[in-house]
Amino acid sequence: MAEINDLLKSIKCIVVGVSAGGFEALNNLILKLTPELPVPLIIVQHRVSDNDSYLAHHLNLICKVEVKEVNDKEPISSGVVYIAPADYHLLIESNFSFSLSRDEKVNYARPSIDVLFESASTRYQQGCLGIILTGKNSDGALGLAEIVRAGGLAIIEDPNTAEATEMPRAAIKQVPSAKVYNLSKIGDYLAQLTST
Repeated sequence: MAEINDLLKSIKCIVVGVSAGGFEALNNLILKLTPELPVPLIIVQHRVSDNDSYLAHHLNLICKVEVKEVNDKEPISSGVVYIAPADYHLLIESNFSFSLSRDEKVNYARPSIDVLFESASTRYQQGCLGIILTGKNSDGALGLAEIVRAGGLAIIEDPNTAEATEMPRAAIKQVPSAKVYNLSKIGDYLAQLTST
């Protein structure tokens, strides 16, 4: 626990990948954050292409932090929870703004978790914390490995407590050094980051 606490102090950005079961998981995770969140938290949630912005709107209503869907070319601000729009890949530019792309699907998904994670690892390097939550495919596993290779931190939801186990299991296989915790414990660590 002390090791994680020390590492959290160096974090400049948190990226989260989630798929099946994500609505409930994100509700639990983000409710633990406070307005003092010192970094941006950026989420890719797999959604169907015609999905509206309900997820961001819902979370913004019930959470203490600002939650919003990303706009193209928007500068990244600390203390904000960003959600990738449906049917757009989300990338981080060299000037730390967002860009949206309609490039081909990656791992059958757009937005793809791997696309965000690889982009975040390049921009934030050892200051990046990648988190993989519940999901039914392997998207995010390679991106999480890139975050670790760049010196960042990886946390994976325990498959035994995840609603869908495939994504956490794929991430553990790809990044065996990652910390594996249940959803509540992950939320506790993020809340601890808020209070440091």
